[in-house]
Amino acid sequence: MFSVVRRKAASGASSALIFGKSVHKIRPAVSTRVFSEEIMHYPRGFKHARTFYHLPPAEGSMSMSPIREVGYLQHDANMQIWSRSFCSSGEGDLVEAVVPHMGESITDGTLAAFLKKPGDRVEVDEPIAQVETDKVTIDVNSPEAGVIQKFIAKEGDTVEPGTKIAVISKSGEGVTHVAPSDEKPSEKAAPSPLPPAEEKEKPKPKVETASMAEKPKESSLPPKSSATEPQLPPKEKERRVPMTRLRKRVAARLKDSQNTFALLTTFNEVDMTNLMKLRSDYKDAFVEKHGVKLGLMSGFVKAAVSALQNQPIVNAVIDGDDIIYRDYVDISIAVGTPKGLVVPVLRNAGSMNFAEVEKEINTLAKKATDGTISIDEMAGGTFTISNGGVYGSLLSTPIINPPQSAILGMHSIVNRPMVVGGNIVPRPMMFIALTYDHRLIDGREAVFFLRRIKDVVEDPRRLLLDI
Repeated sequence: MFSVVRRKAASGASSALIFGKSVHKIRPAVSTRVFSEEIMHYPRGFKHARTFYHLPPAEGSMSMSPIREVGYLQHDANMQIWSRSFCSSGEGDLVEAVVPHMGESITDGTLAAFLKKPGDRVEVDEPIAQVETDKVTIDVNSPEAGVIQKFIAKEGDTVEPGTKIAVISKSGEGVTHVAPSDEKPSEKAAPSPLPPAEEKEKPKPKVETASMAEKPKESSLPPKSSATEPQLPPKEKERRVPMTRLRKRVAARLKDSQNTFALLTTFNEVDMTNLMKLRSDYKDAFVEKHGVKLGLMSGFVKAAVSALQNQPIVNAVIDGDDIIYRDYVDISIAVGTPKGLVVPVLRNAGSMNFAEVEKEINTLAKKATDGTISIDEMAGGTFTISNGGVYGSLLSTPIINPPQSAILGMHSIVNRPMVVGGNIVPRPMMFIALTYDHRLIDGREAVFFLRRIKDVVEDPRRLLLDI
């Protein structure tokens, strides 16, 4: 069974298709240009139909208006329709920049800053904005080369993955080259309602004068305040800025660590003579072969790996009523950046040599400082090393990085008089500290762990002999 569909065309002319023949009505066309094409596919045995519409822009011209839509309806048969529209309005020239996926555990972020402004030229994948999360800062890149037409979001907005923040014109047409401003025009710059001539003739108000004798005497000295009133600094000398998401995240995690863990710290001191001599003797050959400098951090990382293997409880973690023992060692390295503290992870540190440790630390530290480090490079970690000595810290009690169970604190190297072989000699000494979760780790294991680090650092040959 078939039916005939009759509909008004875009220009107002009506038409119909009756058994494959079209009937048209002729009427003047309006000054509109529309191009459209519809392709209809029907069940087997029926041909497809294409309909085109074209109304010339000339005013008052005559045009044959074909039908706008043809419908064939048949019971127990399916019909598929594909439609393609083309418009000369230029909308296909615009693309939108959206917030990318920010990680499995991150659902939103704060639009920290725009790196470009409306009217600026951008290339493909060029960063145009930065989104700050509670872990890292993520760039929003341009999907196409073109010119920024306008911003949809504002700095400080909370955005989610997929949020549109900017519109980019690939051709650069219709772009405002001046950034929009939310400021209202100043009232001082408003024109006077009076013409210039009337403004000149406007009478000036009279100023009453008084004789010097009639003027009251005013003291230029500020009034004396009571001795009991506190002298507070003026509010003009204070600045109030919102906390960044990274700072709020660090604050929450450290406070959770204090509230959850039974924190306890044990200390020891290390004679750095042998490790520093090892670095001094082989630094040139090390750089020549591996292309990276030999530092002290690699020695402490290898010492920590050895200590964690000797005391596996320090590498474990409490999960509810269970203890999870890890048979791998992923060491987190605390890195201070201008935006806050981040902790990238050395994966499988137990299988790394000194050169691989130094290369990976340099790479992660550079990414952290540049703000290009990813979420995956900071996820996990079974033990943390924090080196406050690079800032001159002599002694501290580091806080555990949840959900880990311990953290090692390194400090500055200071020459101190030490008794060696019955003689008092100057030695480069460093205080080291281990903060651990006393719910899981007893003092005995903690002291043995720190003692192992001391032994390996003072005599790195132990690593070769595994003693």
